Amino acid sequence: MGNRTRVDLPEGSDNPLSAAVTSRDQSVVQMATEAVKHKQCRLAFQPVVQAHPPQGVAFYEGFIRVLDETSRVIPAREFMPQVENTPIGRDLDCVALEMGLRTLIRNPGIRLSINMSARSIGYARWSRVLDKFLKKDASVGERLILEISESSAMQVPELVVDFMDRQQSRGIAFALDDFGASNFSFRHFREFLFDAAKIDGQFIRGISSNPDNQALVRALIAVAREFEILVTAESVESAEDASFLIANGVDCLQGFLYGAPSVAPPWKQEKPAKTGS
Repeated sequence: MGNRTRVDLPEGSDNPLSAAVTSRDQSVVQMATEAVKHKQCRLAFQPVVQAHPPQGVAFYEGFIRVLDETSRVIPAREFMPQVENTPIGRDLDCVALEMGLRTLIRNPGIRLSINMSARSIGYARWSRVLDKFLKKDASVGERLILEISESSAMQVPELVVDFMDRQQSRGIAFALDDFGASNFSFRHFREFLFDAAKIDGQFIRGISSNPDNQALVRALIAVAREFEILVTAESVESAEDASFLIANGVDCLQGFLYGAPSVAPPWKQEKPAKTGS
């Protein structure tokens, strides 16, 4: 066979693929901007359950959602990568925090985790939202968990450590999200004040039949145990995976096996129908 000639796509605006990607990203940013402007945002709640009896709900995670022009609920994975480093991304962080804190005030019987990024710490509006609600009800801090991803925490570790230290007296708990997914240095566990770590779902899905991921997850659990950190496994989708994780020492489980994220609060039970007299 003869040698194949490589055909390079032209750079810049003449590249149809590049133009399509740019157009898509701009459309996603515009959709998120309009959702924030018109208050078309929601939180979707997913239960995080205890691995051992009584196996009740330990807390719920609140995921930000936006509504598009047809009122369709759009999950974060479809817009957050395009907006997370933009001003609208910071606005969405504020919206998620405010909605989460309102949820805690209205529902004193639950705990709730909300995702944040290191950039939120230096954003005055985000800090004002947090301060406003904690002044209104200081007990809310004891039921709030802030989740920070490995990659975000490592961008400005000193800033994150200082922020966590300042919030400790308010009772706020911190969880390391996407544990194992990036180059988080284990020595930083001595500096950070994480109460929990959530093992990244890419290592959890199908773990019952994946020896490599089994070895990695055992190691992650061992590290967390060394620092007395609560361990949650994300993306648990089968009973076989759950059994392996429980046997190997995780504290909590989260995933479709226990419930998908829902904009209808799962802790609200339907009232029983009245019977005739």
